[in-house]
Amino acid sequence: MRSDVIQTLLVANRGEIACRIFRTCRDLGITTVAVYSDADDGALHVRQADLAVRLPGAAPADTYLRGDLVVAAALAAGADAVHPGYGFLSENAAFAAAVRDAGLVWVGPPVKAIELMASKTRAKELMAGAGVPLLAPVDPATAGEDDLPLLLKAAAGGGGRGMRIVRELGALPGELLAAAAEAASAFGDGEVFAEPYVERGRHVEVQVMADEYDTVWALGTRDCSLQRRHQKVIEEAPAPGLDDALRTRLHEAATAAARAVGYRGAGTVEFLVSADGRPYFLEMNTRLQVEHPVTEAVFGLDLVALQLRVAEGMPLEPTPPSPSGHAVEARLYAEDPARDWQPQTGALLALDVPDAPGLRLDTGYTGGDTVGVHYDPMLAKVIAHAPTRAEAVRLLARALERARIHGPVTNRELLVRSLRHPDFAAARLDTGFYDRHLAALTAPAAGRNPATAALAAALAEAVRATSTGGPAPTRFGAWRNVASGPQLKRYRSEPDGAEHEVAYRTPRTGAPEPHDAPGVRVLAVTPDRVALELDGVARHFAVTAHRDGDRVYVDTDAASYTFTALPRFTDPATHTEPGSLLAPMPGTVVRLAEGLATGVPVEAGQPLIWLEAMKMEHRILAPASGTLTALHAAPGHQVEVGALLAVVQEDPAATPVPEETA
Repeated sequence: MRSDVIQTLLVANRGEIACRIFRTCRDLGITTVAVYSDADDGALHVRQADLAVRLPGAAPADTYLRGDLVVAAALAAGADAVHPGYGFLSENAAFAAAVRDAGLVWVGPPVKAIELMASKTRAKELMAGAGVPLLAPVDPATAGEDDLPLLLKAAAGGGGRGMRIVRELGALPGELLAAAAEAASAFGDGEVFAEPYVERGRHVEVQVMADEYDTVWALGTRDCSLQRRHQKVIEEAPAPGLDDALRTRLHEAATAAARAVGYRGAGTVEFLVSADGRPYFLEMNTRLQVEHPVTEAVFGLDLVALQLRVAEGMPLEPTPPSPSGHAVEARLYAEDPARDWQPQTGALLALDVPDAPGLRLDTGYTGGDTVGVHYDPMLAKVIAHAPTRAEAVRLLARALERARIHGPVTNRELLVRSLRHPDFAAARLDTGFYDRHLAALTAPAAGRNPATAALAAALAEAVRATSTGGPAPTRFGAWRNVASGPQLKRYRSEPDGAEHEVAYRTPRTGAPEPHDAPGVRVLAVTPDRVALELDGVARHFAVTAHRDGDRVYVDTDAASYTFTALPRFTDPATHTEPGSLLAPMPGTVVRLAEGLATGVPVEAGQPLIWLEAMKMEHRILAPASGTLTALHAAPGHQVEVGALLAVVQEDPAATPVPEETA
């Protein structure tokens, strides 16, 4: 029996997955090596590794996607094995071959298996021969009305890049060009194929683990139907609502797929399950998946440890352990779902998730880290495991609700409301969940009370200023606040922009008191804690003012609020010229609309500029019909949030539309 004992492992990745692999390595006594870009200098995965090697540069193409630099780093650090994590080079056959050629152990499947599954078109041909159920491909050149809707997909890569849904035949040529351009930019391969788009289909996958002795485990099912932009948001195991016959068919198909390519290690076979219960092969991911923790929780396994064992030449047990209970995972992103999922950047001032039995946190960040523009906006994964699905969902929703997350806007509230949505609770799951429910899930939530939270912020600030010998009373024009009169404080809540004015009094002795607030009684106030009785019910508010400017964060038992302190009077110089198109986030201009130049006419809602940020592409639309009077963007330009990209002078006869990105 072959045995290559791994002593030192380099993880060719960053962030959460690198930290997660390091955790298992520590448990197994394996020395860890990190690689890092200049943008990740001091990142959590670098701090947690035993050794670290710099990859000069910031962009992925110059750093984490440079296989030659990663192999050189492994050799320089004395590593004897490389784990690719997920994303980046994890499914790159040439990189896997380079690792092996350098005399290093590759913690992944055989190079040939990666090659066979790298192209979705070739993989489907192979799966057809193995008897795996498939959707029939559609030739875009001969597609007709009866073939609609169509799904365009990049033959290489994943993560939703190069993917388009086509519902009108006239839009097909343009969407083909756009999908091919995005695929070429993301994967260096512009090949795109088409297949029928299954309405209200479920995304169900099977985790497989295989060794070199012909043992293949099918480790249950996962449902990953809740997706935004074809990227997963909430995952769970086992996939609910599947009958035994369908589960058996999925397990058998996944095992056949693994055997067809001589697979070894951890992999995932993904299926689309139609509303009438028919499964269709989508692709095989020849790597560890982001959502692997839910399978680990249900089966009581460490999949990374198993990957290392298989890479060392050790056999699996003949059969896997039996599953137990239910697990649900939520991906916490720095993004604003209400604004077309725009990624967010900046200082992550606090990231504290409750620690309780059944809860797990996988993250690449801690409080004090910075969320940059170069990489995926996922901050963490929160996983809950319990005896039943309902208990796991309840545990996860409550943990997210109670978490302290200060800094960039996140999707935390969307996750909580998604987990408690009646369709999710009843396991009515499909990939169109957010298409149908996003507006309701991002609307102002019942039970939120930002005005009272703003009051708590003002009361805590008043005590903080007094206890620390704070600044003299703020002067406004020719008058100033005095202790005997009401103090006024204005806040803008984030990210909705609503303004709240708070009036309170500061007596000569005792705590500050709200002014003209019937039904509110102050129970206790400290610089970071406020207790208020609201209509007879005591409520507690944790107030945090980090040293990041004028922002203050208020956390309650069921909601969190972010406020920016405002001056009493607004500054008219802050207004922007009408028709200005501003960058909604920092990123790179990847392309402009064809023929776009100053002086050309544009139509309301017309895509003018494409901006790429944190692995996602965003369209900047014309806010109104009119004439482009200024253009400051060009392909390749790096822009900061709020940068002026262009100006559209509105045609008075036209009807404007709100500016947005997509």
